[in-house]
Amino acid sequence: MLTARCLSDAGAHVLLLERGHLGREASWAAGGILSPLYPWRYPAPVNQMAAASQRVYARLANNLKDETGIDPEWIQSGMLVLDAQEQESMQRWSTDFGMPLEQLDWNALHHCEPTLASSFNGGFWLPTIAQIRSPQLGKALRANLDARGIEYREHTEVLSLGVKDGAVTSVKTVQGVIYAGRVLIASGAWSARLVPPQYMPIEVEPVRGQIILIKAPPRLLRRIILYDGDYLIPRRNGRILAGSTLEDVGFDKATTAQARTQLRTKAVEWVPALSDYPILHHWSGLRPGSPAGIPYIGEHPGIRGLFFNTGHFRCGVALAPASAQLAADLVLGRTPTLPPEPYALTPSARLDRAMSTLKLSP
Repeated sequence: MLTARCLSDAGAHVLLLERGHLGREASWAAGGILSPLYPWRYPAPVNQMAAASQRVYARLANNLKDETGIDPEWIQSGMLVLDAQEQESMQRWSTDFGMPLEQLDWNALHHCEPTLASSFNGGFWLPTIAQIRSPQLGKALRANLDARGIEYREHTEVLSLGVKDGAVTSVKTVQGVIYAGRVLIASGAWSARLVPPQYMPIEVEPVRGQIILIKAPPRLLRRIILYDGDYLIPRRNGRILAGSTLEDVGFDKATTAQARTQLRTKAVEWVPALSDYPILHHWSGLRPGSPAGIPYIGEHPGIRGLFFNTGHFRCGVALAPASAQLAADLVLGRTPTLPPEPYALTPSARLDRAMSTLKLSP
């Protein structure tokens, strides 16, 4: 939806095809932290795109609220990181990307977040990290497409692409064939399925993530908490998201009792007061996993006119504004807002992704 919006703003005629409901897959399921989790573990292209998105997110959220009346609930709640072993990498990242970072002792940590378990002896405070309520963002974007007259068709699954003489010519849908000289695939975990088998594939695989929502009162928790690979996110209404799992189970979106118990147990261990409040919801989504989490943004090297904006792994919402802008720039042949080479589908970029994967921390 953001990419369609960017293309339309530039004067392009856009038709958006969606096999289900707009914004109801990984975007809807996402926690909405507007930063990669443990960004210092990611290669520079992910952090550069995250920084570009962070600079515009507050304005984007305000504009959507003004234009649609739907509040995406952008909140600069800051993030507390409780993993002490991350200190060296975190401080290097903070210097490289100009992100404020403060080390907190026991007193400062518990002043910053009083409900944390007393067993946490210290942590790191990232005050500029914000969040957004992902389902609200999706609703606002859908309403914004309506307001701008951008055409979309839901329940219109794309079955295959038409390719002739090395160029895309059409898409075949469940409702018939649609002809187009430029096609952009932004289908998340399903994106790889649309590349014709005789052409170079893209490396995007589904990775399931499960989240629970705890019914807590407002301001019981005020900060995003990140620890041991999981997180807590406090919403404006007091509800707290606890997530999330990383599961290689193909396209299975089922939730499991085991994940529910694990997420609940961690939440209560970190914030004991949560033991008094029930779980409201439990859901899952399929992230578009890619090597090193670097998205694929650009033209397919073997099919002219076929573009991608996919493979963002755990960072789709966090990278969305800059990702959409770069994709639109490349589709329209404009000077790109970010250097496009790290996100390209070329063999050299694929090798760079493989090397980045080897360098990532466990």
